[in-house]
Amino acid sequence: MKIVIQRVLNASVSIEDKVEGRINGGMMILVGIEQEDTTEDIEWLTNKLANLRIFDDEAGVMNLNVNQVEGEILAISQFTLQASTKKGNRPSYIKAAKPDVAIPLYEQFIATLAGVINTPIATGKFGADMKVSLINDGPVTIIIDSKNRI
Repeated sequence: MKIVIQRVLNASVSIEDKVEGRINGGMMILVGIEQEDTTEDIEWLTNKLANLRIFDDEAGVMNLNVNQVEGEILAISQFTLQASTKKGNRPSYIKAAKPDVAIPLYEQFIATLAGVINTPIATGKFGADMKVSLINDGPVTIIIDSKNRI
């Protein structure tokens, strides 16, 4: 499972010109699920996210996590994070999980993360054509792959 985290001042996701999810300050997370991902990947990533210190303390040092700043989270499914660009110019999505695997894992990721940070998670709709808007704060953008834990 790969995620891209962006520290944001605000973010929203729209489907067919209707806002599905919106946050004011916190993290916008893109979630890419691969066929081999498991509950263990979800547990590790959500724990990492809840404790990731990417928010400024009173001295301006990135020393606080999303809970400490009472930040919100917008999580968007994005299979293109699993793209392989090793050969040719057209990305291959062979590693991306099919919907029958990805949807339950994505829903479990959202539920687990909501429990860990103790706040609802704003989302889009799995598989929909979504338009995402955000103001990246910093900018701070971090990529985490659950397969690279060491």
